[in-house]
Amino acid sequence: MNSNLIQLEVADGIATLWLNRPEKRNAMSDGMRCEFIAALEHVAHVKSIRALVLTGRGKGFCAGGDVAGMERRLQAPAGEVGFNGWSRQQRVHHTQSLLHTMPKPTIAAVNGAASGLGADTALACDFIIASDAASFTWSYINRGIVPDGGGMYFLPRRVGLSKAKELIFSGRQVGMEEALRLGIADRASDADNLVADAQRWAAEMSKGSSTALALGKTILNQTFELSAHQVFAQGSQAQGICYTSTEHRESVMAFLAKSDTKKESAQ
Repeated sequence: MNSNLIQLEVADGIATLWLNRPEKRNAMSDGMRCEFIAALEHVAHVKSIRALVLTGRGKGFCAGGDVAGMERRLQAPAGEVGFNGWSRQQRVHHTQSLLHTMPKPTIAAVNGAASGLGADTALACDFIIASDAASFTWSYINRGIVPDGGGMYFLPRRVGLSKAKELIFSGRQVGMEEALRLGIADRASDADNLVADAQRWAAEMSKGSSTALALGKTILNQTFELSAHQVFAQGSQAQGICYTSTEHRESVMAFLAKSDTKKESAQ
């Protein structure tokens, strides 16, 4: 599945999605977002795809929102600016939600600068692996706006509230080594091996039952908002579904068959 602004490759059950606007450091335009949404929906719905790696072509991961699009919004009639902005935000939030709630493991392979919306997009993934050229900056403050891609939700959960405030209020750049220390990035790689390392990691994270992974991820994503009672309740419901899954049945039967073989050998 390839288009002008998004490229999607699938091999051995691992989807690799490339942001493909390298001349603009993969800044997210409205057209690119439409293709991104379509690609994410495709990955979510195709059962043979077990995990997703997200990365960027060229030197940047994603430079954030497209400044040309910002300029067009400012040129709209005064009476339309608010509603136009609200409409755009619905698309942004839909995109980030698709990535965050993807029922499969997701890994951002950050190959260069992840700025503003780009940094938020990396955080919307389950895991982040960064190359030595990677950097992160919540640069919204430099445009007189607040993080709108989930950064105010995701970043405090990775680095704590006070550090998230410092990074968002200052808009300063965080290099790869600091990102690892703070917990923004989970692993490091180099430019030559970044995508391959991310793909191997994605394969490791998706070896288990796809049913259990999807249900477990859904609950884990809500853990900080739910009470212990609610987590237990949702876990009970999820376990009931897992009990009926093909993966659970085959796993139990294989274990029992192996145990019976060992018993017969011992006799």
